[in-house]
Amino acid sequence: MKNFADLTEREVLAVAISSEEEDSRIYMTFAEDLRERYPGSAKIFEEMAEEERGHRHRLLELYQQRFGEHLPPIRREDVRGFLRRRPIWLTKNLPLDTVRREVETMEQQAEAFYAKAAEQAEDVGVRRLLGDLAEEEKGHENLAAKLTGTILSPDVRATEDKTRRRAFVLQYVQPGLAGLMDGSVSTLAPLFAAAFATHHNWQTFVVGLAASLGAGISMAFAEALSDDGSITGRGSPWLRGAVTGVMTALGGLGHTLPYLVPDSWPNAFWIATTIAGIVVFFELWAIAFIRSHYMDTPFLKAVFQVVLGGVIVLGVGILIGAS
Repeated sequence: MKNFADLTEREVLAVAISSEEEDSRIYMTFAEDLRERYPGSAKIFEEMAEEERGHRHRLLELYQQRFGEHLPPIRREDVRGFLRRRPIWLTKNLPLDTVRREVETMEQQAEAFYAKAAEQAEDVGVRRLLGDLAEEEKGHENLAAKLTGTILSPDVRATEDKTRRRAFVLQYVQPGLAGLMDGSVSTLAPLFAAAFATHHNWQTFVVGLAASLGAGISMAFAEALSDDGSITGRGSPWLRGAVTGVMTALGGLGHTLPYLVPDSWPNAFWIATTIAGIVVFFELWAIAFIRSHYMDTPFLKAVFQVVLGGVIVLGVGILIGAS
């Protein structure tokens, strides 16, 4: 790899040309990925790709005037100090905010490159063009804002907001809710069975901890392996798996932690069990609220389904433990 300070003007222009070409292709890839879900925003990235092609054309003209037709095979990856970007454009169904953050980073890097290159340039024409491009890259944020105001009408914005909400529900709320329901409900039976079988808080806590973590790991792998998200638009399978696993574990730990009440306390078992019962009540109501708010389930129906199911599982655990 070469140090930036050791690059010749010919190599600087060659790096700039290859960078503009690559950035243009990246913007078009973003546009293609977003076109069905966010057509207005996709149009913005198409306009920005066209802007990058214009930069490349100006750089090529200057290069041909100064150095001829042959471009040396040097890219920004060959220059020490350039930030290495994750190739997120290879991932389908990216969240719109993720794409916008990546584009902002790309523009900041491009501005820094042109500004530094202009400082080193000795040829007046090269220095002028690189300085102009640095200012233009700096102004791309304003260009994006201008294009956003022109292209994203209120109706388009409303449609894209609806699509974004749907993506948020599919990628985060749905797997998180599945995990919370599984962790909160499925661990009730083993936890309260252990509680009423032993009447010892520590043993009950150990059972609840094992059940919560085991369910979390199981649900995480089940969710991650069930769907790669390429067709359904549900996003990264490992992210969904992590969300599901964490929420499953938290759902079980919520009513397990009260059994950390020391057995040496007077009425320790009943204190812990009462607190656990209160936690279960709030967990079930939280699940019902999330289902009603995000999944378009009528609230009373959600309450009936979740609370009834939780009470049945809780009762089964108590009966088995007390028998």
